[in-house]
Amino acid sequence: MIVGVPKEIKNNESRVGMTPAGVFELIKNDHTVYVQSGAGEKSGFFNQDYQQAGATILDTIGQVYALSDMIVKVKEPIAEEYDLIQKGQIVFTYFHFASSEALTKAMIASKSICIAYETVEDKEGTLPLLTPMSEVAGRMAIQQGAKYLEKPAKGRGVLLGGVPGVAPGRVLVLGAGTVGIQAAKMAAGLGAHVTILDINMKRLRYVNDVMPSHVVTEFSSEFNIRKLIKTHDLIVGGVLLKGAKAPNLITRDMLKEMRPGTVIVDVAVDQGGCVETTKATTHEDPVYIIDDVVHYCVANMPGAVPYTSTVALTNVTLPYVLKLANMGWRSACNLDKSLAKGLNIVDGEVVYEGITEAFNWEPVLA
Repeated sequence: MIVGVPKEIKNNESRVGMTPAGVFELIKNDHTVYVQSGAGEKSGFFNQDYQQAGATILDTIGQVYALSDMIVKVKEPIAEEYDLIQKGQIVFTYFHFASSEALTKAMIASKSICIAYETVEDKEGTLPLLTPMSEVAGRMAIQQGAKYLEKPAKGRGVLLGGVPGVAPGRVLVLGAGTVGIQAAKMAAGLGAHVTILDINMKRLRYVNDVMPSHVVTEFSSEFNIRKLIKTHDLIVGGVLLKGAKAPNLITRDMLKEMRPGTVIVDVAVDQGGCVETTKATTHEDPVYIIDDVVHYCVANMPGAVPYTSTVALTNVTLPYVLKLANMGWRSACNLDKSLAKGLNIVDGEVVYEGITEAFNWEPVLA
């Protein structure tokens, strides 16, 4: 199979779909790999690195799309890429369709095979291709939140860890999944007081068992959220519904209950956000303020640490890329039920239920 790795062109996206090590494995399996010139530079991987691994370097993104049977990316295609995608071409990337009807309609029109990293699901019900980026984003949420709590950034002027004689900052984490666990771990490491909410008691018991005593758990309900937002300095949104739009756990009216300078980091922004006032931002212009509450809603947070993120992503995507390349998408998905759950749009038809629910379309036929 011919596999193409284009340069990401989304605003401030510095990751690349595959490392030279990943390319080497594909070449070893007798596949051809085309990498767009400069695709990996911001992640620390240069043209010569890919050439030494066996890839062919192409000058333009158009050439990569035109010559490839499968495109391996990081972020969803943006408008400039829609017309480059060919009928029957496999596109393997993060799509997050539920947050963009325009993207969904464009991929339906392309009649390509859209396999979404974020809906590949293993036997345990976990999302192995989303996990490493959720780990990165969860940890980054605390780094960024701590920065924007500083007064020059219009935050409350609170140091999360406090100092002797001064109470530490308070962090509220919505969701005890991968993002929430990593955010809580980082915040606790800084010495902050952390409250983590979830509706899954099994997850809350796990958090209670593994976290230090200054990380406390509460059941997630509107009543509890309204109570806690009044006293917490940093709020991290880490809620995920597989392949579907995130629920709005914090509504616009709740902002007035927060103290001026409170910071919200909505990691769920890729799925529409779990805060009603969330709108996607970029690393170039990451924050905005509504009702004196600072919102950090960067839709590709791991793109700020591209070396770490690219290596972590290739570690988990490569086995699936090899299956797709070695067997073709039909055989690979027939044999690997985890990969089959990644199928979102096939030959112009939506085959993932969460997408139709997000847009109130007719349900997917069984």
